[in-house]
Amino acid sequence: MAGGTASGGTQGDTYKEARTWLLMPAWVTLIVLVLLPVSLMLVYSFLTKEFRGGVIWEFSFAAYEQFFCDRGLFGDEPCAIEWTYITIFWRSIWQAGLATILSLLIGFPTAYFIATRPANVRPLWVFLITIPYWVNLLIRTVSMRFMLREEGPINNTLMWSGLIDSPLQMINTNFAVQIGLFYSYLPFMVLPIYAAVERYNFSLSEAASDLYASKWTTLRRIILPSIKPGVIAGCILVFVPSLGAFLAPDLLGGAKNFMIGSLIEEQFKGNAGNWPFGAAASMILLTLVLLILLFYARQQARANRGSG
Repeated sequence: MAGGTASGGTQGDTYKEARTWLLMPAWVTLIVLVLLPVSLMLVYSFLTKEFRGGVIWEFSFAAYEQFFCDRGLFGDEPCAIEWTYITIFWRSIWQAGLATILSLLIGFPTAYFIATRPANVRPLWVFLITIPYWVNLLIRTVSMRFMLREEGPINNTLMWSGLIDSPLQMINTNFAVQIGLFYSYLPFMVLPIYAAVERYNFSLSEAASDLYASKWTTLRRIILPSIKPGVIAGCILVFVPSLGAFLAPDLLGGAKNFMIGSLIEEQFKGNAGNWPFGAAASMILLTLVLLILLFYARQQARANRGSG
């Protein structure tokens, strides 16, 4: 028995050592590419701006105060709420939320359609959904600008059909930003929902139909609760990158439609940037994203406890 126990302990130690070495690349990647950059941004957000760009290693809350507090032109007035950056942040939230809703409205029927096709043709439909990702996001966004410009195909088609007499101004509008976000992240909504619907037991829908449930009732009471994890995952995968996007706002929205990603990018460009302020805005955005993810994790834990 002692020999068996020693052998079992040796095997357990070997397994733990092998697991440690197998996890090592993942830990190194997380530390080098995630933890260190985020830590650097956190440190920079509490430093002082250098006049020609960069930072001065002097501790300060000035970057966070600049985001939330307006002290006037000379900085000697009582603190008032700085609505400029809060408005940009709010615009980013509702633009990302609207892009998520639009992607869900289009992505859910698309994913359901693909998942209900014969098994031999589903890979083809998934392949067609992922084709846009063969092209760089910058190129796709520029092509969308070409589509929406006054002399672009959309305006030309509308004028040719007689629906409009003069070109519509779509570039440098919230509408253009929204189309850019939707176009960029729609597959992030389709693929998780498709995976969830593919695993769904359609005999449940057949049973509901046998019990005279309408299609709407079946969708609302049976299908949606069953594929809820896929829907939530798709919403997060669209909302989070849309919240920090800067290509679509920069190329399609212009200066009047700034989003938080564009604001952060501007702070690190050239010598006139404010690195501590950009880092502070990044940390505020990261905090918001973490709160969303923690809320989702908590809801999932409650759902798992309820189902268990």
